[in-house]
Amino acid sequence: MQDERAPRTAVVIEDDEIVRNLLVDLFESAGFRAFGAESGAEGIDAVVAHDPLITTVDINMPGIDGLETTRRVRDRSGTHIIVVSALTDEADAVLALSAGADDFVAKPFRAREFRARIDAVLRRAADSTIPGVQSAASPPDDDGRLVHGDLVVDRSTRTAEISGVDAGLTRTEFDLLTALLESGRRVRTREELVRITRGERGQDASEEVSDVEARSIEAHIAKLRRKLGEDPASPRYIETVRGVGYRLTAAEAPQ
Repeated sequence: MQDERAPRTAVVIEDDEIVRNLLVDLFESAGFRAFGAESGAEGIDAVVAHDPLITTVDINMPGIDGLETTRRVRDRSGTHIIVVSALTDEADAVLALSAGADDFVAKPFRAREFRARIDAVLRRAADSTIPGVQSAASPPDDDGRLVHGDLVVDRSTRTAEISGVDAGLTRTEFDLLTALLESGRRVRTREELVRITRGERGQDASEEVSDVEARSIEAHIAKLRRKLGEDPASPRYIETVRGVGYRLTAAEAPQ
């Protein structure tokens, strides 16, 4: 975890020098120290060395491709991964998200659009690190914990444990699980969950939710369920409300 007093860092894994320099400039304009890497292997080393808040990954790279790079980065770090790719099919975005990415941006992209993605990650980071700050949906509690059976989520340390064992969730997975636990039996739509992953709350929601973003929630929930050891056919924690979204299972839902 990065020191709050140190500059935030970002790693840009991109073999196209022009795009790499553009992304580095965008991060630096947002107050980051940014490190460029021109290959997957170099990028993985940079992530391990610099512990970035955000990492961007291109899909089409020589050597280790972007999907495998994303998997390896995710195995080593909780960094927020944004895949930036000229592949724009919905299936490509879902593959990237299934590999461990948190977000997908298609090339060519507008600088303002990408800066908005950076700002969304910063909002989420601020929400999770400022003591005593909770979302409006949070039920009152004494220690920042949410409990559902043998699942315990601690918002102060951003950890989720099952029977005392850390589930190893990414930032996005943690935010989705926390939102569902906070909501109890109330259904959260895919669109609502997209806005949560953007760091948008209530009136802050600005951009429309795309079909790819809505589908990405399905990929994130599938990964979350696997980490929780969940059987979707007989869920212990998260149930699907077909055609709408997701909610917490009835047993031992938070009051």
